[in-house]
Amino acid sequence: MKTSTREMTPTDAERVVDYFSNADAAYLKGMGADKSKLPAREEWIAAIQAELIIPFEEKQLYYVIWEVDGKAIGHSNINHITFGQEAFMHLHIWEKENRRFGHGLELVKQSIPKYFDHFQLQKLRCEPFARNPVPVRLLEQVGFEFIEIYETTPSIICFPQEVRRFEMSKNRFESLAHFHS
Repeated sequence: MKTSTREMTPTDAERVVDYFSNADAAYLKGMGADKSKLPAREEWIAAIQAELIIPFEEKQLYYVIWEVDGKAIGHSNINHITFGQEAFMHLHIWEKENRRFGHGLELVKQSIPKYFDHFQLQKLRCEPFARNPVPVRLLEQVGFEFIEIYETTPSIICFPQEVRRFEMSKNRFESLAHFHS
């Protein structure tokens, strides 16, 4: 199976929003999200699509679509972007049947260079829900450094929670061979 990544297109925005909107409340809670806090579908799609035409220097959101054998299976995105400085990364495989095959590891490795290059980042952060072990293991495998556990509300769709903060500096990114092979 061949993994690949690509930039989001306008029609991909619907898939991303539907992934959250169609998920059951228990699944969302397991990743730290609250179904009752999801934006209205059409407004959310429009907000994501509006970001597609904004220059990198001005973006607040950026999405990379994950594919296996040419079929979209999920996405990674960054938000809280400060161009030339930092951004926060999120990771999602849309359907249960596509999880636990190891695709996430390869897809994250393919996504991270795009974030560092397009946004000239000095630091990439990821803060998964502390009770969700899957992204924690993946981030460790990719080479992120664990920084701390603390309480926050990570985004507008989340409830207050403990998160595990992981970081990858530009220097660390440049030193890890698996990003440059």
